[in-house]
Amino acid sequence: MDENVLLALGLTLMAGLATGIGSLMGFFTSTTNTKFLSLSLGFSAGVMIYVSMVEIFVKAKDALTGAIGIQAGNWATVGGFFGGMILIALIDKVIPKQSNPHEGKKVEEMDSPVQNQALLKMGTFTALAIAIHNFPEGIATFTSALQDPSLGVAIAIAIAIHNIPEGIAVAVPVYFATNNKKKAFGLSFLSGLSEPVGAILAYLVLMPFLNDIMFGVIFAAVAGIMVFISLDGLLPAAKKYDEGHTSIYGLISGMIVMAVSLLLFI
Repeated sequence: MDENVLLALGLTLMAGLATGIGSLMGFFTSTTNTKFLSLSLGFSAGVMIYVSMVEIFVKAKDALTGAIGIQAGNWATVGGFFGGMILIALIDKVIPKQSNPHEGKKVEEMDSPVQNQALLKMGTFTALAIAIHNFPEGIATFTSALQDPSLGVAIAIAIAIHNIPEGIAVAVPVYFATNNKKKAFGLSFLSGLSEPVGAILAYLVLMPFLNDIMFGVIFAAVAGIMVFISLDGLLPAAKKYDEGHTSIYGLISGMIVMAVSLLLFI
């Protein structure tokens, strides 16, 4: 197996398993550090928006225009970009609001000693929702890292940051419903595994057919998915936890870090 493939799979696994970090934070903190959460979510959004629009979209357009011509390539790039947005929007649409991982939650909001089936159901559905969301994110991280390892590292870190509060959203209600930390951590951990599963599927199914056209369409869709996640999930959550202008400082910082890394390393 190529070294780039192993690196891409490793980065995807790291990003997905960040949900486990979130579950551990949920167990060992009684209140949410809202300032840090707002800053980190804003930072992640900044990284994802900048890299999607400045790097991934451009690489998709270059691949498609080179393969099928300027006019058709530009149309295919735009179609892939908005197609990615529509895909993740449809996934969001079919998931109940209370289980949607794009709905921000605090540890203390779910801090109830009552053991009941409603909490358990909420945690289980949230785990399923996150697993569904992580699947296309896994494909995004894998294909990005495969094409450009430095770019893949940046995307994996950004997705890992945004997976941490998702881990909290799964683990805390399950823990308070069952009083079982192992079960809560296990469910949160498993929800993150769909990300490397998405990467493995991309490797097995897409790799044999990967050419400039398919690469361009996938990359354009990845850009759309990441922008949608940032605008629909990360930024609203960052603003919810905001203190002063923390979220926008995080957003700008993420863009600056991504811009500098693109200039220096990519």
